[in-house]
Amino acid sequence: MTQTNSQTMSRTTSRTTIRVILPVHLRTLAQAGAEVSIEVNGQVTQRAVLDALEARYPTLRGTIRDHLTQERRPFLRFFACQDDLSHDSPDAPLPQPVAVGEEPFLIIGAIAGG
Repeated sequence: MTQTNSQTMSRTTSRTTIRVILPVHLRTLAQAGAEVSIEVNGQVTQRAVLDALEARYPTLRGTIRDHLTQERRPFLRFFACQDDLSHDSPDAPLPQPVAVGEEPFLIIGAIAGG
């Protein structure tokens, strides 16, 4: 019984290093490279990744998500494992390769016009 409790605790308090690819304008604001690594506690979701990213790079607060609604800003898209996650729930778990650090979570600056 004790083993089960400690296993459960380690899952809920686990820390994972996530790779995030930033578009040029966000790299400039964050004064960071194209790829950054951040620590995420608990389940790896869009919300958890963005919370950790904004905590590490405070200049990004409000640039990726609206300050009040926490909704994704227009002209930014989220991708992982070649899938567009932009309209997925921010609390949905990210794909396993992202959650274990094998693949990056991509924030892409969308292009509009014609």
